[in-house]
Amino acid sequence: MKISTKGRYGLTIMMELAARTGEGPTSLKSIAERNQLSEHYLEQLIAPLRNAGLVKSIRGAYGGYILAGDPATITAGDVIRVLEGPISPVDFTEEDDPAKRDLWLRIRDSIAEVLDSTTLKDLITFQDQEQKDSYMFYI
Repeated sequence: MKISTKGRYGLTIMMELAARTGEGPTSLKSIAERNQLSEHYLEQLIAPLRNAGLVKSIRGAYGGYILAGDPATITAGDVIRVLEGPISPVDFTEEDDPAKRDLWLRIRDSIAEVLDSTTLKDLITFQDQEQKDSYMFYI
């Protein structure tokens, strides 16, 4: 399964909003500028995220977007499914060899497990293990 720019940029939007939880609405323009992305493209991605109930829009001069829930409860899987559709490494039919079908199902389930067990909070608080190890030498 390859995640397209829709999924990657959508996750970027959601991580930006998660990092600013409690600070009020964030504009797509500011997200686009910080991440060097097209604001127009982000506008296309925010609508399905809003329709799915993952973000809320705030109107007005200081409007923008906020998460509709806690970053600890919204998963990468929630975002990817909204923007990419069902998680499936291949399209397979009932005629496929049972062993191959089982393999595809196990791959799908493994991908889904990783996406569904990774929250926005996990993503915005992530620290690379190598980076953690290097900090130990400076303490």
